[in-house]
Amino acid sequence: MMKISTRHIVTAVAVVALFFTSQSFAQSSEDSKATRFGIGVNVGVSTDDPYGLVLGGDLRLQQDFSSNVSGILSAGYTNFSVKNAFDGLGIDSYDVIPVKAGIKVFPVERFYISGEIGAGFGVDNGSRTAFIYAPGIGIGTNSGLDLGLRYEGIARSGSSLGQVALRIAYGFKLTK
Repeated sequence: MMKISTRHIVTAVAVVALFFTSQSFAQSSEDSKATRFGIGVNVGVSTDDPYGLVLGGDLRLQQDFSSNVSGILSAGYTNFSVKNAFDGLGIDSYDVIPVKAGIKVFPVERFYISGEIGAGFGVDNGSRTAFIYAPGIGIGTNSGLDLGLRYEGIARSGSSLGQVALRIAYGFKLTK
């Protein structure tokens, strides 16, 4: 049941995203030193049991260094929910506050490749700080919409956890 629900959510989000991206795309070829502030929603699927659906949100600050390279800083909240098959086994969801820094490179107009590293601060009692890494790809629109797909790995206390996530965000240009 969880897999079907997750597929439906991801499919619906992708259809809405494609509708909005049929407009013109962002990151023009002219050099920019713009600063942007973005608010994003993340929907993902865990790559590890006992977790299934992953939901979160983030705030991102992006500084353009040139027309095709930007630095990014982000912080947010992520919840890894336990799959229905593991209900009743005393396994709790995993909640983390990721704080990351990274880079976006635009090899062609509109399309980017990103990489982020940082720390994940566990919210639950006994949770420790984890190392987070997140390679991804995405597109940006002139209207401020940013759609990204990433793998996010979390290395924590001798174990690891991961997700494949879709990020839908809206960015506000703070400076030109």
